[in-house]
Amino acid sequence: MTRSDDYTPPKVWTWDKSSGGKFASTNRPIAGPTHDKELPTGKHPLQLYSLATPNGVKVTVLLEELLAAGHAEAEYDAWVINISEGDQFGSGFVDVNPNSKIPALVDLSTTPPTRVFESGAILLYLAEKHGAFLTDAKDRPEMLSWLFWQMGSAPYLGGGFGHFYAYAPEKWEYPIDRFAMETKRQLDVLNRHLADRDWMAGGVYSIADIAIWAWYGQLVLGRLYDAAEFLDVASYTHVVEWAGRIDARPAVQRGRMVNRTFGEPSMQLYERHDAGDFETRTQDKLDAAE
Repeated sequence: MTRSDDYTPPKVWTWDKSSGGKFASTNRPIAGPTHDKELPTGKHPLQLYSLATPNGVKVTVLLEELLAAGHAEAEYDAWVINISEGDQFGSGFVDVNPNSKIPALVDLSTTPPTRVFESGAILLYLAEKHGAFLTDAKDRPEMLSWLFWQMGSAPYLGGGFGHFYAYAPEKWEYPIDRFAMETKRQLDVLNRHLADRDWMAGGVYSIADIAIWAWYGQLVLGRLYDAAEFLDVASYTHVVEWAGRIDARPAVQRGRMVNRTFGEPSMQLYERHDAGDFETRTQDKLDAAE
């Protein structure tokens, strides 16, 4: 890799497979499958293919919230897509999401089955399907604005700040400063908005809160990039309070566990096929049974 202060872009860019840092082995400039691999299918109407990254957590939190609210038809099977091993480039996954990113959902209750990809689209699809975690019609534009704010803003946090601060092969001052500044500006946007309200829109807990919490809530709770001190997240007091209230919800705690393959074994539920899996199939219990 060429040092950033010495780099002159070529006339035509070509792919250097050795560049890219931690995720170099799974990033590429072309789409489509790299290998044939069918996706598994479980017994429930909803089939989720995901990993417990912030984007994946959005969907599992909503599904657990729907079930907790009594929407039994939101039962689901959740299958791990290991992005570090290239599962997202298998032919079956690409059929569900041609963009090869998690999460992806298949709704088997429709004929033919409905595929939904992009986390924001999945949240909206599930919320509308079950008529839950939406605001009143008069507040819907505000809720949708914040939902799409998250979709547009989080790449600066993840692909920008997170990449250069935590994953890039070298620490470079310019991109870290650039994206730290933008991340802090976004936190300030949220902090000002939450200063005089409990939820993002309409006075109710909605998919806008779930989407934003998965990224910015977990950031201020110290779970992303080991960057809480660097970004002085504690100074965004309204965001911290809002994040803590959401984090305390039992459905959110369960949603964080689904498709999780890292961290504390008691928080890892690789696959979720039944509500009882939270009590019997976490990795600490599976390890103890071996």
